[in-house]
Amino acid sequence: MTLSRRKTLALLGGGVILAATGALGSIATRKPRTALLPWGQAGQGEDARHRALSWALLAPNPHNRQPWLVDLREAGVVTLYVDTAKLLPHTDPFNRQITIGLGCFLELMRMAASHDGQRVEITPFPQGYDDRALDARPVARAVFTPDPSVSPDPLFVHALDRRSNKEPYDTARPLPDGTLEKLAVGTTARFGGTLDPKEVADWRAFTREALRIEIETPRTYKESVDLFRIGRAEVDANPDGIDFTGPLFEVLGATGLMTRDSVLDTSSQAYQAGLDAVYANTDTAMGHVWLVTPGNARIDQIATGADWLRVNLAATAAGVAFQPLSQALQEYPEMAALHADLHARLAPTGGTVQMLARIGYGPTVEPSPRWPLEAKILDA
Repeated sequence: MTLSRRKTLALLGGGVILAATGALGSIATRKPRTALLPWGQAGQGEDARHRALSWALLAPNPHNRQPWLVDLREAGVVTLYVDTAKLLPHTDPFNRQITIGLGCFLELMRMAASHDGQRVEITPFPQGYDDRALDARPVARAVFTPDPSVSPDPLFVHALDRRSNKEPYDTARPLPDGTLEKLAVGTTARFGGTLDPKEVADWRAFTREALRIEIETPRTYKESVDLFRIGRAEVDANPDGIDFTGPLFEVLGATGLMTRDSVLDTSSQAYQAGLDAVYANTDTAMGHVWLVTPGNARIDQIATGADWLRVNLAATAAGVAFQPLSQALQEYPEMAALHADLHARLAPTGGTVQMLARIGYGPTVEPSPRWPLEAKILDA
């Protein structure tokens, strides 16, 4: 769950916060010093693998956990592992969403390599896998081979501009006909979507209810709150999880108006502001898109990650804001009824709905923090 900056400012008392911002000017103007550096360092390095990986770590992933670790000890090979300390046991109990995030990582790595004259052959789960949980076995083995004939992937040029836009969208600007066709670019999963106002209104209500369930289920809500990084210092120290930076959040953190304890307190202003903020996001969707796969094995989830990255990049190319809304896809008991309803709607003859997102026109937003590549390379 991510709070809208605009809504939080209004709901926590704009006058009070603005006054505090003026009084704490030096704090309010602080920005992360290191957490955004990887976005400016993408493509650097003498080794083709380093160059591709410096792009891959910018891939979308659930709760910005960045659950990837890579072993480079074998020449010309990247062996990808999951960092089991970065899992989401309550909202993602079977690690399905984490696996999709790893698929996004692999696809962005492959795309980057294609622009660097490198062909990458990826073998998912070369030592097998467990559908119940990810473990210490490798997620993928990727072999890099110089090949000047490799075709550069055209979507890659949008990688630096890609975002998961978690702000309210402009309800006065409908998406034009043809938008969905622009987003369905060579996916292997079944792509679907709607811009129909009546259907969008129904999906707004559905995704709002899924958010309510996640927030009102104590353990799933706490899993998100535990990952809040409030203010520059926290984000620089730990640039994964859910970041809150900028003048507003520097002041809220410095004055104690926003803490992890306060947003867990259901009677607090911060909690109420958070509810209204996330609902403002679901309630301003101007369209919805989804991916459905016939199966739900780990291989399907990896492939979904590649597809999802491509849909996100295609949305970026079209100037369309994009935010995953995967709460109803989560496999825990309190969400079971909505999970079944979602599948009855989108996969009535079978299959797994892997991803769901809202689309529209949104404001420009900053990229999410990232760990540097060296933090993700396993020691020899």
